[in-house]
Amino acid sequence: MISIRHISKIFNQGKINEVIALDDISLDIHQGEFVVIIGANGSGKTTLMNIIEGSELPTEGSISIKDTEVTALPEYKRSKWVARVFQNPTNGTAPDLTILDNFRLAALRTQRKNVTIGTNAAFRKRVQEKISSLGMGLENKISQAMGSLSGGQRQALTLLMSVMDDTDILLLDEPTAALDPKSALVVMRLAEKLNQDMGITTILITHNLKDALQYGDRLIQFQEGKIVCDIDKGSKANLTLQDIYRWFA
Repeated sequence: MISIRHISKIFNQGKINEVIALDDISLDIHQGEFVVIIGANGSGKTTLMNIIEGSELPTEGSISIKDTEVTALPEYKRSKWVARVFQNPTNGTAPDLTILDNFRLAALRTQRKNVTIGTNAAFRKRVQEKISSLGMGLENKISQAMGSLSGGQRQALTLLMSVMDDTDILLLDEPTAALDPKSALVVMRLAEKLNQDMGITTILITHNLKDALQYGDRLIQFQEGKIVCDIDKGSKANLTLQDIYRWFA
């Protein structure tokens, strides 16, 4: 699904404040994998996610998605494959529009601007059915403004909206960092369900080591722009929280 070959990213190259964010990274992520990435701040996690999304281009190396070379493609040209959910629950939604209208916009994410999807009865029912799976009681409040919701409600809806249009890769950039524990649990369980039920290749960045241990079938640790641990599903099942804590000692 994703093939990364000898990717490096250098900010302020040749200047006194030069930063090597990624240092010769090679990585294959397969269809349907749920990969969890951990590491200290500044270790290169988010830079890698930006390069997969296309919001940053690499200094060196190449990246392919579904056997298509995308190294130089900008973000909007990768949107047919990639969706992203950010740490801030206010990102990716229109606060003054209703829940239903936000879902309508999400359904048009990768389509031509002259294509329209109406909020007819069938679409309304589809949205309500999706929202009801959250167990938050929002399915009967779809005419409510998105901005009136709590952060947890909004983040859960944002995650649902990210897969309203066809997508192959879901990037989760610390999606629960700003949420209370109950809302965080809803979001993480939903991410796991989307990965399992829809086969969406999922990449999660988290600082929550309990989540890193509990979710996903592969665990990668970054340190100073390099991959220092890459644990597959079988080995991950034998890890303990104390093992992961020792990685940061």
